[in-house]
Amino acid sequence: MSRNNRKKKDDQDDWKSRLGMVYSTNPDFEYDTEGEEEEETLPINQQDLRVMLDKKNRKGKVATLVTGFVGTDDDLKALGKMLKSKCGVGGSAKDGEIIIQGDMRDKVMELLKNAGYKAKKSGG
Repeated sequence: MSRNNRKKKDDQDDWKSRLGMVYSTNPDFEYDTEGEEEEETLPINQQDLRVMLDKKNRKGKVATLVTGFVGTDDDLKALGKMLKSKCGVGGSAKDGEIIIQGDMRDKVMELLKNAGYKAKKSGG
């Protein structure tokens, strides 16, 4: 089986995309896989970000959490990468949230304001 045919077969056999369908006897049937469309990234000055301290599910370690980003995953990851590198710590960016290791609220607020974002501290 050639590489292209294998890729097509893998795409058709993606069972996660067709969980609602059990079986079809129609040989021409194709599964509807509705992909989620990513939201278009709002301009920087229209982003309303919240910066908070988070301790949940981190074994007592604190993390700075940035929420409220509206846009594509690539733009979120780029912002997360910029914040992590400027703070000199690790973290992650996924599901509309950026997690920065440690209590970096003040530094993150300063970086976001300097970049043109509207950011507010939120939570305790």
